[in-house]
Amino acid sequence: MSDLAARLRADLTSAMKSRDEVTVATLRMAISAISTASVAGDSATELSDEQVIEVLRSEAKRRAEAAEVYEGAGRADRAAAERAELAVLEAYLPPAMDDAALAAIVSEEVARVVASGAVGGKAMGECVKAVRARVGAGADGARVAAAVKAELGL
Repeated sequence: MSDLAARLRADLTSAMKSRDEVTVATLRMAISAISTASVAGDSATELSDEQVIEVLRSEAKRRAEAAEVYEGAGRADRAAAERAELAVLEAYLPPAMDDAALAAIVSEEVARVVASGAVGGKAMGECVKAVRARVGAGADGARVAAAVKAELGL
């Protein structure tokens, strides 16, 4: 079991003892999502911390989107509940890379890829792949793709 998954389980036990219903529900959902991801595919595998972070990031994104939908529908109570779950999940995610650092990495990779002769969609794909390799869990894929697209002028 990855260190992060073990920490989630330990924190779930602690939250149950302190009767923190929001944290208990959120951590149970996160552990369930991690279990589902570990058995997806041909055979069950043990997820690494990086893979657990990706699952948690996906769940956090769902909570943020759901909060926006509820807010738009006038359901402030449900939006607040989704944001509370989002706050619990964000405690387990690494801090997001700031825009200036991401822009610097994107500029370096775009210059390198363009110098190699790649253009258009091929350049975009190569740049996104290179930037994702360098930033790791510091920025999500949509943010990286948007920054690369802007830098390339596509």
